[in-house]
Amino acid sequence: MLCRIVLGGLILISSVLPLAHAQDKTQVPVEAFVEREQFSMPRLSPDGKHIAVNVRILRGEREVPTLTVYSLPELTVMSRLILPGFEVPINFFWASNSRLVIRKGIEVGDREPPQATGEIIAADLDGTKVEYLFGYKNISSARKGERYGNDYALGLISHIPESYNGTVLVSTHEWRRPRTNLLEINTLNGARHSVADIGMPDLDFLHQADGLARFAFGHDDKNELALFRFYEQEKEWKRVDNNKLGYEYEPLSFTADSQFFYLKHSIQGEPNKLYREHLASGERVLLGGDANGDISLLEYSSWPREPFAFTTAVGALKATYINKNSRDAKLHQTLSASFPDAYVHFINFSDDGKKLLFYVFSDRDPGAYYLFDRDTGKADLLFANLKGIDPDRMAVRKPIELKARDGFTLTGYLTAPANPSHKPLPLVLLPHGGPFGVQDTWSFDSDAQFLASRGYAVLQVNFRGSNGRGVAFRDAGMRQFGGKMIDDLIDGVKWASTQAEIDGKRVCVFGASYGGYAAMMVPVKAPNLVKCAIGYAGLYDLAGRYDQEGIKGETRMLNWLNIFMGSDLQKLVAESPINLADKVKVPVFLVHGNKDKRTELAQAEVMREALRKAGNEPQWMMVKNEGHGFYDSEHRKEFYLKLDAFLKKHIGD
Repeated sequence: MLCRIVLGGLILISSVLPLAHAQDKTQVPVEAFVEREQFSMPRLSPDGKHIAVNVRILRGEREVPTLTVYSLPELTVMSRLILPGFEVPINFFWASNSRLVIRKGIEVGDREPPQATGEIIAADLDGTKVEYLFGYKNISSARKGERYGNDYALGLISHIPESYNGTVLVSTHEWRRPRTNLLEINTLNGARHSVADIGMPDLDFLHQADGLARFAFGHDDKNELALFRFYEQEKEWKRVDNNKLGYEYEPLSFTADSQFFYLKHSIQGEPNKLYREHLASGERVLLGGDANGDISLLEYSSWPREPFAFTTAVGALKATYINKNSRDAKLHQTLSASFPDAYVHFINFSDDGKKLLFYVFSDRDPGAYYLFDRDTGKADLLFANLKGIDPDRMAVRKPIELKARDGFTLTGYLTAPANPSHKPLPLVLLPHGGPFGVQDTWSFDSDAQFLASRGYAVLQVNFRGSNGRGVAFRDAGMRQFGGKMIDDLIDGVKWASTQAEIDGKRVCVFGASYGGYAAMMVPVKAPNLVKCAIGYAGLYDLAGRYDQEGIKGETRMLNWLNIFMGSDLQKLVAESPINLADKVKVPVFLVHGNKDKRTELAQAEVMREALRKAGNEPQWMMVKNEGHGFYDSEHRKEFYLKLDAFLKKHIGD
């Protein structure tokens, strides 16, 4: 074990932790920022004797997340499950004390989550008895075709029974029919049967404590909220009238007796709040929320696993307790006191509630995983990510609030390095991707911290359309890709320029994906605001989005584009940077991977040619065999070095 904490006491073995470098004037090496998260998604086994975690293992030229099982407390490797090619586990759960069920995916770019293949497999904790439970490979196998039926569908792990009897509930999303089916599958032999079948695709299920699927929810092909409820007497699923749901209604979990359930709910599009509702009567009790931000992280107790605290999506993370006197709320408060500058997040307990896996992270610390033992009152450090990062040398991410030109309240973060000379700092505007369903948060941000380590203040604005502020705030960004979203970013820079520590005459904009689009549009709409622009894996031709592979012919995706981006061809052309290159009067750096499927390489190539024709030859970096963001650490390092040099040239001292 690397470190041990005694509750109410001190860190006993402190020499293994990063040492403070308050007086260290040397620059943090770029290698510290290009390292990727080595440990992710740990799960403690029901009996508390093992832990399963994704560990990045070198396979060929790339480090790939690999499901690894450790015994406790020795932390000895029991097994590693190597999937074919660059397939990775994107989710997994313990189906019993000795068996894991795993959802497979493929990494497609550093700037987006892995893409699910739709396959579900199972394996024993020692890596043996691997069983293919669900997926497209069954289609081509005559034997399994007879045994399972053809799986023309994607599978998701929906529920693990509390009995941990080795079965799993898998929701299936069919390719040929607009349906969602729920299967109960034996992970040892693959035997399956259907327990629910609903005539709408892509629904998620919520199960009662006894395993009964009670709710199914998602969005219809018009992208409107859809909630179905199972009625036992009629043995029937019925859709709930949307007029009863408000703008958001998301069931989360049931109480142990299944008489009540917890949910996130928004009545008129305001930030959602946490409620408890009586299943039979519909009587609802407000447990808490925040007027400025959605419910973010929830902290769950040991069995019967009910929420005892929550955080909100705006500002620094801080737990709000529903019942601060409960046993697990007291434990959370005690652990939090041991990490005063960080946030403590509970992952899961052993079934007897005696062991707890938890995560500690902050704006300056990329995070570490600990195991707490109630019998000894001690917590052991298991895994730490990004070991080259010393939190004492990272910059504080300060939550900010400002008014847009039309009076809209905007929030975000300003990350600024220590500045003992008090000389105004150059500023980098860093718009996030998405743009919908995404937000900048208080947690550790490699881009922002790298730039701060090089002497730049970094501004991140959650422009309208961003996640975390309620449905109404999101919808305020509809069809505003080149409009109010960009205005919000510009207004953010104008606000930052009034701050004493910021040099408003030395500003550049750098963004990825939608952020790359924004990086080109800001100098178009505000010609004198920035000195340079960097687009990474950017979208530069809005109209071309409709013709992109994976979108053409997909009704739901086309409807989403129509609702959120718009289908007015004339407007899309007018707001596409490829048609506005003559108005981009600042130096440009374009970065792209040739395997990018989210924003194809052609987007960057056309933007490059348009800038050339306008007499503004951009700096160019195209990397082979990389997708929507770079995986390879050497490629990431090369990009950061070129980014730093580009910024120094245009806004450095």
